[in-house]
Amino acid sequence: MENYLNVLEESLQKKIKVLNKIQDYNLKQQEIFQSDTVNMDEFDQYVEEKGELIEELNQLDNGFEILYANLSKQLQEDRARYAPQIRTLQELVKQVTDMSVTIQTQEARNKKLIEDYFRKSREEIKKGRRSSKAAYDYYKNMSNTNFVQPQFMDDKK
Repeated sequence: MENYLNVLEESLQKKIKVLNKIQDYNLKQQEIFQSDTVNMDEFDQYVEEKGELIEELNQLDNGFEILYANLSKQLQEDRARYAPQIRTLQELVKQVTDMSVTIQTQEARNKKLIEDYFRKSREEIKKGRRSSKAAYDYYKNMSNTNFVQPQFMDDKK
């Protein structure tokens, strides 16, 4: 039983390490969109690496839940015997929960930064299109100014 509790504790500690890495990637992504020049290749790389960490996190969650489901009845029956280990697990779960909330906040902040970046990009593209259209219209009008319609026409042949 103690071995299983140790495995649960190790799983939570690994989960904390993965969550720390995700927080680091979130900060890197935030820095990208707060800088003057946005490097989308670097951003894409961070998204891909963060996706791998999220996959690892999901695997750790699944393993933890399966093991805990098998042990929960035994832990309830002999709670006093495993009290110190249970408190440690509860503290680790609290850390994981706090980190998850922090990550959700970071993700929401990054989402807003990304939306602002793309909104500005779309506005610049629209502005560029308008300028291009105005220049084209001007060119078209000016090219027609050299052409003078015949003023007098001789209908007799």
